[in-house]
Amino acid sequence: MSDAPEVAALRARRSCLAVPGSNPRFLEKAQGIDADQVFLDIEDSVAPIAKADARKNIVDVLNTGDWGTKIRVVRVNDWTTQWTYKDVIEVVEGAGANLDAVMLPKVQTADQVTALDTLLTQIEATMGYPLGRIGIEAQIENAMGLVNVDAIAAASPRVETIIFGPADFMASINMKSLVVGEQPPGYDVGDAYHYILMRILMAARAYDKQAIDGPYLQVRDTNGFQRVAGRSAALGFDGKWVLHPDQVAAANEVFSPLQSDYDHAENILDAYQHYTSEQGGAMGAVMLGDEMIDEASRKMALVVAAKGRAAGMERTQRWQPPEQP
Repeated sequence: MSDAPEVAALRARRSCLAVPGSNPRFLEKAQGIDADQVFLDIEDSVAPIAKADARKNIVDVLNTGDWGTKIRVVRVNDWTTQWTYKDVIEVVEGAGANLDAVMLPKVQTADQVTALDTLLTQIEATMGYPLGRIGIEAQIENAMGLVNVDAIAAASPRVETIIFGPADFMASINMKSLVVGEQPPGYDVGDAYHYILMRILMAARAYDKQAIDGPYLQVRDTNGFQRVAGRSAALGFDGKWVLHPDQVAAANEVFSPLQSDYDHAENILDAYQHYTSEQGGAMGAVMLGDEMIDEASRKMALVVAAKGRAAGMERTQRWQPPEQP
């Protein structure tokens, strides 16, 4: 594990667009899509015989493409395959200066994260990249990964996100369903994914990581996507994978606060800062309209305000301190 002096800050990931590295047309098109993050895939969406070419395509498009402010991520193959080390070495050596993070799928143990951390550190040192700048996204896709998710989240300062991979996870626990993300047949009360989502969320928050929900495969069903995304957004997840451009706007909306909530959160922060100051009376609990606010209110408001700021929202209402008599 690296003791790197420079670790990337957490960034907005409301919509995380998956793009097969073997499809140059999709790689070109993805640059103009309004997703917060794009991850260029060498894993499940790329056939074994196409993986070598996918690496070359990804290096080229990272170095020559116009990605704007998007977070640029590459999903490599998992450590149980023969492709992982070449994925990491070829992509990071070839385009590490234009890469924000490496996504590691099917993570089962903390050792798999530290192995990737070590390899990244060696490549950064060799290539003269800033040590520790390239982040790691850890994808939880089976029961063993979920059991070890706390250790995985804590395995490296590079880890930025913990991701739920629903399709492989459903298969790993023998869930009786073929529709990824929807409730399995016969589960008619509650949410079959609630424990999994909360377990990932608790590990992520305990170690100051972001929690990302996995894909919804019915790409033409925007209403279904919004419903399923709303489930994880309500719990506190930071974003969700999108597999089609039609899902991007829905994800950006669902994982952003309502304008009224964003304004209210900023107003709580302003009012609390004023009233706890000497000028405002050095009070700890005060009324903001019909609502009592205190330190706990400030912490809750910080969460909503941070999500709104990351989404680029602007205030439409602004609280003003009362005039002094």
